[in-house]
Amino acid sequence: MKIALGVTGGVAAYKAAELVRRLQQEKLDVQVLMTRAAQQFITPLTFAALTGQKVITDMFSADDSAPANVESAIEHIAVAQRIDLLLVAPATADILGKFAHGIAEDFLTTLYLATKAPVVVAPAMNVNMWEHPATQQNLAALRARGVNVVDPDEGYLACGMTGSGRLAATETIAKKVCDVLGLRHDLAGQTVLVTAGPTCEDIDPVRFLTNRSSGKMGYALAEAASRRGARVVLVSGPTDLKIPDGVDWVPVRATEEMRRAVLDRARDANIVIMAAAVADYRAATSHEKKMKREGSITLDLEPTPDILAELGRAPQDAHNHRILVGFAAETDRVAENARGKLKRKGADMIVANDVTQEGAGFDTDTNIVTMYLRDGREIALPKMSKFDVANRILDQVVILAR
Repeated sequence: MKIALGVTGGVAAYKAAELVRRLQQEKLDVQVLMTRAAQQFITPLTFAALTGQKVITDMFSADDSAPANVESAIEHIAVAQRIDLLLVAPATADILGKFAHGIAEDFLTTLYLATKAPVVVAPAMNVNMWEHPATQQNLAALRARGVNVVDPDEGYLACGMTGSGRLAATETIAKKVCDVLGLRHDLAGQTVLVTAGPTCEDIDPVRFLTNRSSGKMGYALAEAASRRGARVVLVSGPTDLKIPDGVDWVPVRATEEMRRAVLDRARDANIVIMAAAVADYRAATSHEKKMKREGSITLDLEPTPDILAELGRAPQDAHNHRILVGFAAETDRVAENARGKLKRKGADMIVANDVTQEGAGFDTDTNIVTMYLRDGREIALPKMSKFDVANRILDQVVILAR
């Protein structure tokens, strides 16, 4: 998830560097925006080095006089559309007033008006400025609009006075950001094994059997579990997807390779989610040389190992039950097939979808699924992003693990 961090001109601006690091620990992608006053307290280079990204310091770059440079001229709109949250820390009395009254005179104030993302502000200022009726009225107006305010701490201030106005602790601000974004740590201490993507079964050195899985659902599950605090092992068939940060990635190709990788690691996992679209059949004989076109041929197929069923049959420690989740991509009789698979495989949950539905098939960014649980519950989800589906699945996993 991507957030914009607005840094404004107060002594506490130096604390924003520590805040960047703390937010990165939550696997958040942080882009820093600085007001001119903020640059008097800390340099943009500091934030560029920490984030590895451009630090936005002005509404227009130096060469914006050139007619061709349209992109930077509307950069505030581009940033507004791609961020998941706008955080301002420290937020001065000046910026709070401009936000409250809709004044758009620089990049940060314009971004505030342009974005639909949630906004969090962490004020920091002199105690008298904080307690002034104008500041409190501005805060009341912002709160009424849904802006999340992290109240300052009390203590010794840079001006020499004591009272409210000191920037809230980094941990407090980070917690508020996580709460607003819906980030949780309910899988901390858990090891989650996820499979993703297709498997490929060779016919000869050139051809192979596979399926249309992109791996997007499994990768979304791996990323979501990692963000929720789990140690994640991702056993993946061939995909073009970016490996989620902080995930232990194990690449495989054939079903037997996936089987060995999963069984070797499942004994250390508390939760196993088999999201991979494993090939059901392989060639009974794989040819060592490329098969030539010589008329009709008959290809003998044999079943591949059933990894999910093998895991379901494995003995469990009575004091440490492993949660097992399987997937079912169906084209008809979805509920009947899913319930049957749940029983046959010994799983705790089967996540089923009808791949003929628009927005639920292979290689899409969305999914429409129903979760079938061993206790008889059925939870149908509307079309949503695969990352959101992943979190809804993990919500049920957390309940099962209690």
